[in-house]
Amino acid sequence: MAMSLRTPNTGAFEMAAKAGAFDIEFLDRVTFSDRGLAREVLQMFDQQADSLLKVIRDTESTRMRLEIAHRLKGAARGVGAFSVAKAAEEIETAADEIELANAVSLLTARVTEARMALASLIGNA
Repeated sequence: MAMSLRTPNTGAFEMAAKAGAFDIEFLDRVTFSDRGLAREVLQMFDQQADSLLKVIRDTESTRMRLEIAHRLKGAARGVGAFSVAKAAEEIETAADEIELANAVSLLTARVTEARMALASLIGNA
């Protein structure tokens, strides 16, 4: 489904910050406080997080799961979604199938929370 940016909402970033899914101060630093740029970066993260999470959940390949979790961790850190990054890191460090299953559940929850926080910034076309 195509995504588009919504009309700027002055309180939308603050609402996303209150949800705890993003560090808005960090995002402002990396986007030079350009809210239009921040929206574009968050839109890309929204799409990437969704697609990478699907691969992590569906793949049978341990190597691919680790590579994709690492990619998601980096993307999340880049936009200030540190809870998503931490959950992705738990995929990388899972010692057995039980830890992996728990880590995938946690990552799913954190990505869902982040995407819900983005709903005030990004809308469906």
